[in-house]
Amino acid sequence: MSHRPYRDIHRRKSRTVMVGSVAVGGDAPISVQTMTNTLTADAAATIAQIRRVEEAGADIVRVSCPDVESTAALKEIVTAARIPIVADIHFHYKRAIEAAEAGAACLRINPGNIGSEEKVREVIRAAKDHGCSMRIGVNAGSLEKDLLERYGEPCPEAMVESALNHARILEDNDFTNFKISVKASDVFLAVAAYQALAEACDYPLHVGVTEAGGLRAGTVKSSIGMGMLLWSGIGDTIRVSLSAEPEEEVKVGFEMLKSLNLRHRGVNIISCPSCARQQFNVIETVAALEARVAHITTPMSVSVIGCVVNGPGEARETDIGFTGGGSGTHQVYLAGVPHHRFKDPDIIEHLAELIERKAAEIEAAKTAQAAS
Repeated sequence: MSHRPYRDIHRRKSRTVMVGSVAVGGDAPISVQTMTNTLTADAAATIAQIRRVEEAGADIVRVSCPDVESTAALKEIVTAARIPIVADIHFHYKRAIEAAEAGAACLRINPGNIGSEEKVREVIRAAKDHGCSMRIGVNAGSLEKDLLERYGEPCPEAMVESALNHARILEDNDFTNFKISVKASDVFLAVAAYQALAEACDYPLHVGVTEAGGLRAGTVKSSIGMGMLLWSGIGDTIRVSLSAEPEEEVKVGFEMLKSLNLRHRGVNIISCPSCARQQFNVIETVAALEARVAHITTPMSVSVIGCVVNGPGEARETDIGFTGGGSGTHQVYLAGVPHHRFKDPDIIEHLAELIERKAAEIEAAKTAQAAS
């Protein structure tokens, strides 16, 4: 128990599954993943997009494999990628076998459309032969017909039953290197399904609200559903599904984890919404500063507050604080302590230099600690 128990999140205990070099579940950090939206058969375009999501911090990336041309390109893509590749398989089980042969770290199959148990067994054999993990990906929009007939509509019970039925097939074939997802575009349905599944098994859970929408609406919707689950300790890897570029999904995913103190990457800027009391243009400053320090991956906190109402208090809790003052003279705090006043039109570059210096100090301390 920490000295701030209201901040404590007790993660659900799950077994650990390896997706290539990335551990999912157990005590491993919650991983962030996304999915390419290029034509997988266009290896060059897909690799270029994977580079962008790698730079954004993605731990895992999924690529769709709808045809032979896609799985044929997969070997080149896997070789070029610096992070594990998950092959997304629907309808054609042979694509899963080809993806395993091409070096995919994980195979995502949907029990609602992959086919008979014998076809699933063939996929399991390929996964075993090539060292792949798997994800059972249940989706409310593609549940098996018999479950829909019995339950009348997609519901948490039907989704969990689908997932556990498929898990049983894998277990019966001595395969337990898998994780599970039960996604829905309806937040209530997704949350209820994950809550029930979390109680029913100890497999790692891939959490997401599917088909959440565009950047703004999808971020809000995902944050409500996924935030509720993560806050309650449910979730071992996450994907934010947005109608936006994949790197935006990664950024939103990290912001979710940062806000819940579950994982940290890069600069966490705490800023006010601004009002008539602001002593500099807060909105423009924050937007420009975020862009300027986007390259920094070292975790740290920075407060940028327009006036002295909350500025000093927020600065006490951050690595670097900046509070607007009268006559264009502002206060800079380091480690919560007033450090120097600043009167210069180039606020952004001044703060960026402080942030870069702090990042270098943190990294040097880590290196020294590792060497000792």
